[in-house]
Amino acid sequence: MAEEPFINRHLRKMLELGGSDLHLAIGSPAKARIHGGINPIDDEIITPEKMRSMLEEICLPKRRWKQFMETHDLDFAHEIPGLARFRVNYFYNYYGMACIMRQIPSKILTLEQLKSPEVLKEICKLKSGLVLVTGPTGSGKSTTLAAMLDYINSTMKKHIITIEDPIEFVHPIKECTIVHREVGIHSSSFPRALRGAMRSDPDIVLIGEMRENETIRLGLTCASMGMLVFATLHTNNAPKTVDRIIDAFPSDEQDQIRTMLAECLQGVVSQLLCRKIGGGRIAVHEILLWTEGLPNTIREGQIANIRTIIDSGGNRGMRSMDSSLQKALDGGLITAEEAYMKAADKQRFRPYLEAEEAAKAAAAAAEAGTAPQK
Repeated sequence: MAEEPFINRHLRKMLELGGSDLHLAIGSPAKARIHGGINPIDDEIITPEKMRSMLEEICLPKRRWKQFMETHDLDFAHEIPGLARFRVNYFYNYYGMACIMRQIPSKILTLEQLKSPEVLKEICKLKSGLVLVTGPTGSGKSTTLAAMLDYINSTMKKHIITIEDPIEFVHPIKECTIVHREVGIHSSSFPRALRGAMRSDPDIVLIGEMRENETIRLGLTCASMGMLVFATLHTNNAPKTVDRIIDAFPSDEQDQIRTMLAECLQGVVSQLLCRKIGGGRIAVHEILLWTEGLPNTIREGQIANIRTIIDSGGNRGMRSMDSSLQKALDGGLITAEEAYMKAADKQRFRPYLEAEEAAKAAAAAAEAGTAPQK
């Protein structure tokens, strides 16, 4: 039996400690993100020779290593069979080669296991249009999208095409036919893969990330052709998501994109991860759904009115990020400091933060007052 790649030792240690991301850099020990913080998981300082050896060992096929040497950037997936898959990013920094590897759980969690809002199931039942799942890096967008596809795969008979870089969650055969395509292996680019998807009779298309204009334009085209398109963006809330799509294009194209988006946008699910009291993390959401007034709001560029649409749509499952944070705070799931740091309206949570800080100060003073005199 071949010896396991050395880098897997770091990955196994990270998983044992409950970590999600492995950080490797020359001149530092291996570190991992554990419950939001980055901590060393090894004492050995990584040398340039050790870094090259670890990275080249798992970079298969070998043409990938050649690509990395030429471009100094590389994305792919690495797997420890039976344990987990990892999204891998190789890059160069001031000190030389570096790497970050993010865990992709082998088991796809359900919407129930994630404690996701019930309205996400209704979004999965849409026949066509564009649904965006957004949030900063590490906010669990891919996990939420995987759970939504799993719900579709378990309850409907659809043809699903996923286009990713790299493939993250591999869905087992259930009720749906699912085709996984990886950019760089199965197609040269997102736009080329999307053009192929248009000719492949899909009901649902998942775009791993809408990075460039052509991908956004083709995603909107697929949605307007009657497909249900899921995609991700690195935005924190619904208004910023709409702005990001429109602003990605030159000014002379924005009216056309605004019209296309107005016609096909069916929902935005924005997600943040908060540190949970007692350990671990909890997801909070902002949810925008289609209403009769949404297309005109987008078409006329009145993006600020999206807040009003969300606030008035609570009976349909819509919610703002701040209201989700308020609910988590009231439920004793997160601290006032965490809610304050994540909130858009800081003033809403300032009284809670001040009360929490005052309580901490009083507790510290009481402890100091009862401490034995030395």
